[in-house]
Amino acid sequence: MARGMANLITLARIALIAPFAAMFFIDARSAMTGALVLFLIAGATDFLDGMVARARRETSALGAALDPLADKLLVSAALILLIRNGVIAGAGVAAALVIILREILVSGLREAVAQRGRTLAVTRLAKWKTAAQLIATGLLLAAAPGGLVGDGLRPFASGLFWAAAVLTFWSGAEYALKAAAMLAGPDDDARNGNGEKIEKRP
Repeated sequence: MARGMANLITLARIALIAPFAAMFFIDARSAMTGALVLFLIAGATDFLDGMVARARRETSALGAALDPLADKLLVSAALILLIRNGVIAGAGVAAALVIILREILVSGLREAVAQRGRTLAVTRLAKWKTAAQLIATGLLLAAAPGGLVGDGLRPFASGLFWAAAVLTFWSGAEYALKAAAMLAGPDDDARNGNGEKIEKRP
């Protein structure tokens, strides 16, 4: 179990999404503060699992797949719920769509290049994007009605949210260009839907 500690931390981040989402349906003044606390704990695991994986040398294909997936699920759930309660509204919905659709696009591109036996490595820009998304979403939670800070924080939180959306779009375009080059190149190690290598015919 110790060898899988990093993966367990990542799975815990996914599991926290359920109680986090439940806070949006609880009619209590402290509900949004509770949501923020859960989001901060989940966000902290994004840094903790990486530290544990490196310290224990637990890097694996499963961990490499789970970690970005957990981030996408957490942020997407938070954005949808923030739209639901009106914290993200108007043009902000477009920024949320950019973030959510980019994550879906990159997941599809990773699957496509994997069929060629290749991978889209996580870039430094993508790491900045994830950090910006987590910080901006946390601030929006704090600025929500009944949140820890309230409306006074919303202009700053919204500005950072738009900055995160720009980084998200930029990193998505970067991945799309890399994936397009990989998919247009020679198919030296193509694989079928079961991950089995497809042998070339002479």
